[in-house]
Amino acid sequence: MYSFVQSFEERLIEIESYLELLEALENQVQEGLPQFGGDGSTITVQQQRILYSSVYLQLYNLVESTVTKCVDSISEIVTSQKFRPSDLCDELRQEWVRVIAQTHVELNYENRLQSALALFNHLVKSQPILEFEVKKGGGGNWDDQAIFKFSQRLGLSLKISPEAQQAVKRPFRNDMGTLLLIKDYRNKLAHGNISFAECGENTTVSDLRQLTYSVSLYMREVVNCFESFMNNREFLSPGLRAERIIA
Repeated sequence: MYSFVQSFEERLIEIESYLELLEALENQVQEGLPQFGGDGSTITVQQQRILYSSVYLQLYNLVESTVTKCVDSISEIVTSQKFRPSDLCDELRQEWVRVIAQTHVELNYENRLQSALALFNHLVKSQPILEFEVKKGGGGNWDDQAIFKFSQRLGLSLKISPEAQQAVKRPFRNDMGTLLLIKDYRNKLAHGNISFAECGENTTVSDLRQLTYSVSLYMREVVNCFESFMNNREFLSPGLRAERIIA
């Protein structure tokens, strides 16, 4: 099992455990305001909303960390197996060129020359790839559309079931699907556009469970696609896929 598979399931269990806590709290609210201890102060509606808002952050963290670990696993196996640029599929080789030649970075003349020479020497000498980190961009950008487009850049064609597609595309709130919504809330919270209490307003544990189910359904299929991509050596050129055995 790849580490990104285990990591996804472990983080999901953490979220589900937190939802159990919120559910117990919500049940107590229905019986009267819950308290901290026998004679403690009561938990206010505002505090309850703040606790609910944390689920949006946890879910976004699940999405971003899962994508990051999936992509990093490709880089790790390329470097650990010491594949050469010519061994890679066209899309992944292009990503390697993007990194070593720094094609998407503003460089002065001298630095651009050095990057070009590094690429030239690597190809001429047919050196193995010892360092490679696919550039994923800044945080706070991942939703289903971004994941799909980025996967295509790597040569991976996501095969998502109609059920999972519908789960994340169906408007959940504010005319947004689930992944777009948690990305939107995450960014608004990060930049101070809304408060945590506002984020958790008009929300129930049932809503959060449905949100978690939809996100987990989609992301588990993303994880499965990356696992298949690795197992079938689809990151290699077609001629090498049947020849190389990955440890």
